[in-house]
Amino acid sequence: MKLPVLADSRLWGWLAIALAAGALLYVLSPILAPFLAGAILAYVLNPLVGRLTWRYLPRVAAVVLVLLFVLALVVALALVILPLLVKEMRLMSEQLPAFLAWVNQQLAPWLKERFAVDFQLDIDTVKQLAGGILANNQDLVAGLLGSLKIGGLALIAFLVNVLLVPVVLFFLLRDWNAIVLRVDAMIPRHLHKRARSIFAEIDAVLAEFLRGQLIVMLVMSAYYSTALWAAGLEFALPIGVITGLLVIIPYVGAFTGILLGIIAAAMQFGTLAGVAWVALAFAIGQALEGMAVTPLLVGKRIGLHPVAVIFALLAFGYLFGFVGLLVAVPLAATIGVLVRFALRRYLASSLYTGGKSG
Repeated sequence: MKLPVLADSRLWGWLAIALAAGALLYVLSPILAPFLAGAILAYVLNPLVGRLTWRYLPRVAAVVLVLLFVLALVVALALVILPLLVKEMRLMSEQLPAFLAWVNQQLAPWLKERFAVDFQLDIDTVKQLAGGILANNQDLVAGLLGSLKIGGLALIAFLVNVLLVPVVLFFLLRDWNAIVLRVDAMIPRHLHKRARSIFAEIDAVLAEFLRGQLIVMLVMSAYYSTALWAAGLEFALPIGVITGLLVIIPYVGAFTGILLGIIAAAMQFGTLAGVAWVALAFAIGQALEGMAVTPLLVGKRIGLHPVAVIFALLAFGYLFGFVGLLVAVPLAATIGVLVRFALRRYLASSLYTGGKSG
């Protein structure tokens, strides 16, 4: 039996367009990161620009004011976090000898006894390397750049991408209404109502995600800073803030925070008990975030299974690098809306029912 759905040339035309767009995105993925970041930020900041434009200012002036506000927030955050990190790294360098002695005297014998692993650190060599890198801020920067072996072209490409984001952001915010109107005018009229309904659902999902994630970041930053301070960790504030802000990147933020916390605890306490208290603080934080904070503040509207989240992180991280990790969950939520719509259409079609479509 010949199915009308499969015989519809428009269906195959849209599939061909989707495949061509996907192939183009894959080919251009190495250069898409700053444009993708600019588009996401423009979507987030456009409501604020719209309010300023409607009440007080011309569009361009409102865009400039919003961008200056965002820049001030970034600078303020950097002025708070960076001095703390520099201070904590200096303290770590002072505590490094005691930590190395603990590794050789307690950890190494335990590993050899339990796992037959012969592990020993050359304390003098490690102290000499660490002292050379952590002597002052200039040596620290030079040491990091040298250890990463960043080439001139790679560094230039990174700086260009960073500088390109605010440029893309400015023009997208300035022309946002015109872009939306042009896209709206390009939608086929017989699909216009349905397409706008899909866009409205996507907008609701993304708005829920962004508002909820912002509150989650603030709540978890406060929790981790307080919990690590209660555990006696000297580096509680910077590690707590960093971990809380990175919860927007699922799994990556938690792993980074736990790694920093365990290393700092091992160097400060030199005992398994001290490390255990810090690990307990992170374990409670992960349980609170996963079972209470995120479900309560973000909700289930994005409709993503944990396996889908992991796949999205791997896929978008592979395609777009670090920016891909940042936008993986909202983009996956957007794709989820499209997939649910396609599934509803499929279940109502003759391809599924074998008869007349509903």
